[in-house]
Amino acid sequence: MTTIGVLGMQGAIREHVRMLEALGADTLVVRSIDDLAHIDGLVLPGGESTAMRRLLDRYGLLEPLRTNTELPMFGTCAGLILLATEVEGYDAHLRKIPMTVKRNAFGRQVDSFEVELPVKGIEAPVEAVFIRAPQVAAVEPIVEVLAEVEEAIVAVRYDKYVACSFHPELTEDLSMHRYFLDLVEAKKHQLT
Repeated sequence: MTTIGVLGMQGAIREHVRMLEALGADTLVVRSIDDLAHIDGLVLPGGESTAMRRLLDRYGLLEPLRTNTELPMFGTCAGLILLATEVEGYDAHLRKIPMTVKRNAFGRQVDSFEVELPVKGIEAPVEAVFIRAPQVAAVEPIVEVLAEVEEAIVAVRYDKYVACSFHPELTEDLSMHRYFLDLVEAKKHQLT
């Protein structure tokens, strides 16, 4: 059985757990370094990236996650910001995906929107909810762009890391979580 951790600091934790369990994965809400030993992949939920960074520091998770090169990760909204190697105007956090991210690039809460979004590697369009969403301002050529909205990059994959600007956990569409779960299971098979 594959166990996916959901970082339990802030954001839509229960919603991610619900979606992963609907796909048949075991889940674990991650709040300590010890939890990392029991998971095959980690979801970084949306929320407020600066607050999440403070909590990662407080609970001693920042450096273990930063130095871990084996654990697949999936970041949504603020989770995308956590995975970037560069954040415009701020210090980078986990530094996993070689990209530059711009926070709140789609505007304020009142500018939130939903779209049916074509995503490379997923057959049907994905329900995508954007709330104070970041954009990927630039990527290194080794990063695969999975989706764009009006020429703004909103979903990427690099090696075992996936990130999107939107909140798939706030819909009934399981396809982004299935994409990540398939990636984690493929990596597990490579190691056995």
